[in-house]
Amino acid sequence: MSGKALARRQFVKYLLGSPLIAGSLLGGLGPARLFAGSMMRDEAAIPADLAERLLAPVASPEEALDVFDFQRVAQRVLPPAHYGYLATGTDGDETLQANRKAFEKVYLRAMRMVDTSAIDTRLTLLGQELTSPIVIAPAGSQRAFHPDGELATARAARSHGHLQILSNVTTVSIEEVIEARGEPVWFQLYPTTDWSVAEKMVRRAQRAGAPVLVLTVDLNSGSNRVAMQRFIKLDDRDCSQCHDSDREDSWLDRKPMYTGTDATTSGFDTPGMTWDFLRRLRDITDMQLVVKGIVTAEDAASAVQAGADALIVSNHGGRGEASGWGTLDSLPEVVAAANGAIPVMIDSGFRRGSDIFKALAMGADAVCVGRPYLWGLAAFGQPGVERALEMLSVELAMVMGQMGTATLKDIGPASIGRH
Repeated sequence: MSGKALARRQFVKYLLGSPLIAGSLLGGLGPARLFAGSMMRDEAAIPADLAERLLAPVASPEEALDVFDFQRVAQRVLPPAHYGYLATGTDGDETLQANRKAFEKVYLRAMRMVDTSAIDTRLTLLGQELTSPIVIAPAGSQRAFHPDGELATARAARSHGHLQILSNVTTVSIEEVIEARGEPVWFQLYPTTDWSVAEKMVRRAQRAGAPVLVLTVDLNSGSNRVAMQRFIKLDDRDCSQCHDSDREDSWLDRKPMYTGTDATTSGFDTPGMTWDFLRRLRDITDMQLVVKGIVTAEDAASAVQAGADALIVSNHGGRGEASGWGTLDSLPEVVAAANGAIPVMIDSGFRRGSDIFKALAMGADAVCVGRPYLWGLAAFGQPGVERALEMLSVELAMVMGQMGTATLKDIGPASIGRH
């Protein structure tokens, strides 16, 4: 074994054993968590070989019991740099962990003797009839996780009837994704300092048939993705075919939505962006406008005043800021500030149907999921995405039945409590 390979193995061993990293990158499923409160009372007595076998990666999508099974496969099959990009938070991953810890503060209140023989998860969102409140969140560079990239995700969305939001740093054009999806997708936009870039991107998305534009506002000053940089150090591949170190903007060559826009890497830092940007978008498009990245009541009120048609409570999955505050913690104040004027969606940290239920009970109209379907994509391509979405949907329906809520409208404040 080479010295570099040995160093990589030792570092991964450290990650697996670290309570800080294991809770964020491995979904909190170390052996102690797996057995806590179950068949073995003495966690220290868990045989290492048994724990290793129980946490072994699954061999097919059908074997997966929850989305974390896909995470373990993704960690095994992806190059270190690509997995690091998928797994990273910011700084010491405080916000990434806060997203998950927020769910532990909320418990479910079960109502008995309610007819839940026909669970109904249908809803209407911005005029669109949907069969599920589970939405595919925008995520760029999906061909870094599987050769089919966004096409696999679009086909999975089609087969399971989920709304898909396409990132503007997609590795497949919006036209191809819509063809694979079989119907329009929503289109997410990162602003740049060059207004002409946004204008070209928006007009192209509208021509393609996207009915909704999702403006992301939570990365105006960049983010310190330490975990990603540590994983990059473990990657001993020759990455020069995809990453030209002599050209800072070479990564844009693999992002078809930027073709012909003259975009530059430096333009993505937009500290001067204000709510006027939303008003300028309104002047150039008939698409409905959603603002993604809202975490405070003040910004929610400003977005409503600026003409937003919906909000997404988001901290970019813990990779956009070092606030140490989970999106579920932010949801109540955003919902209150929106005051029913526009729909409120949420993302960041959702891993189970019970997580989704809690957000719906706290006033969210829909929940966007990111890493779970990306783990499925990395692990098994389209079948992995389909299985991840299926598990979350089945879990949500099961929880709705357990809580005595036959429809989404039945889920409300009485469905939850706080520790």
